[in-house]
Amino acid sequence: MNPFYPELRRKYVRNKNRKTHKKYKEKTAVSNLDLKINEGEMYGLLGVNGAGKTTTMKMLTTLIMPTSGDAELLGHSIKTDRAAVKQIIGISPQESAAAMNLTARENLELMAEVYGFSKKSAKAKASDIIERFSMQEFENRKAKRLSGGEVRRLSIAMALISEPKILFLDEPTLGLDVIARHSLWAEIEKLKGKITVILTTHYLEEAVALCDRIGIMAHSKFMAEGTADELVALSGEKDFESAFVKLTNGGAL
Repeated sequence: MNPFYPELRRKYVRNKNRKTHKKYKEKTAVSNLDLKINEGEMYGLLGVNGAGKTTTMKMLTTLIMPTSGDAELLGHSIKTDRAAVKQIIGISPQESAAAMNLTARENLELMAEVYGFSKKSAKAKASDIIERFSMQEFENRKAKRLSGGEVRRLSIAMALISEPKILFLDEPTLGLDVIARHSLWAEIEKLKGKITVILTTHYLEEAVALCDRIGIMAHSKFMAEGTADELVALSGEKDFESAFVKLTNGGAL
């Protein structure tokens, strides 16, 4: 990507034909989702619990099908080309996918082998990502003995082992204390510009600290989108917290 020609950046994620919609029986989980995400961008879906963030992520990662509409990831439809989508994405879910009785290193090597790497290549890839994510201190410790922050770091490392083009992080610092949260932010920030990242969060300060652009969700709908400064300006408020409250109608339906 040439930073001097931002207009040439590829649209890594975009809606196709119709706005994406997900409904469970009579309950609408996501309504009229319409977004475009650029190559190398760190994009945040921000909203309180139940806003539709995780449902949106599940649709984009092909874990569930939209009721109507479609979306493309690098030109691959989430409805008709799901296998191709899975080849280009990595997912770090809210609940860690790590095997608790394996060490951090063993989890990484196993994940690499799942993606088709030989044992030798899997060991090399695990060593590389352990160094990149500063995991040497706990690489030989079983996952069940890791702290919350270490488990989250391992989960993100596992999602990156296949060298995906798009990384999905669902509430990456959920349940972590403030020190562990800031430590993980530093690791996530290292990914900026190297890979397209889509993360969900309900922490306002997390979205502001990490994301190039933020999409605010409330009541299963997309309410506003832009940089933190743009969203503050759009709201007419003086700070991001006040802007968020106003743009989400203060939680009112």
